[in-house]
Amino acid sequence: MRKFIIAAALAAFAAGPALAETIKVGVTPGPHAQIMEKVKEVAAGKGLDIDILEFSDYVVPNQALADGELNANSFQHQPYLDNQVADRKFDLVSVAQTVNFPMGVYSKKVKSLDELKDGATIAIPNDPTNGGRALLILADQGLIKVDAAKGLKIGPADVTENPKNIEFAELDAAQLPRSLDDVDASVINTNYALEAGLNPKSDPIAREGEKAPYINVIAVSAKDKDAAWVKTLIEAYHSDSVKDFVNTQFKGAVVAAW
Repeated sequence: MRKFIIAAALAAFAAGPALAETIKVGVTPGPHAQIMEKVKEVAAGKGLDIDILEFSDYVVPNQALADGELNANSFQHQPYLDNQVADRKFDLVSVAQTVNFPMGVYSKKVKSLDELKDGATIAIPNDPTNGGRALLILADQGLIKVDAAKGLKIGPADVTENPKNIEFAELDAAQLPRSLDDVDASVINTNYALEAGLNPKSDPIAREGEKAPYINVIAVSAKDKDAAWVKTLIEAYHSDSVKDFVNTQFKGAVVAAW
């Protein structure tokens, strides 16, 4: 009888739940980190433990992923990832869309772009994709015209018409909220606007459309794209619980893209 009990106990132990797999996911502070915390809760119920690492800029998370220090990251839109892969030869791929952060133009000095004076200074991100994105917003608002042949990859040199002689100050994206006291307007990514206490829904004097091609993605190393944990991570992110959290927490400032 004792042997039977021991054998049954061992069998039950062997058939019990496996230890959770742990992955490291890089995010930027603010919404991406907040959303990933909710994803972590959902993923835990699916046997996947997520260790969240925050990075204060846009460059390091892809380098860390390429170096194997991360298993995935969730902080960037597809054009930014494409540019990083092209410029730095990273073997990284996107595996799922996440959320969209409509970019906004903010100002402490004017209430509309029409009020900008000749020679006004507008701060924009200094990385190629977000800088181009900022210029496209200004072009959509009729403030400037840009070289359409360049597509999304444009910079101040690609401005073809600038009737108000706007000066462009190219700054690190994280520093843009701090620039508002020194410039006439600043085009700020939503995550950094939220972190600075700005309301991306009501504070901008101009705002990007929600259907712009800058939906954020989950990126992984190409060798891992078919891994079981990737599927679980996507399922957790694309859950109704996470969508409800995004809608409730950010009230339209961040838009679920699934």
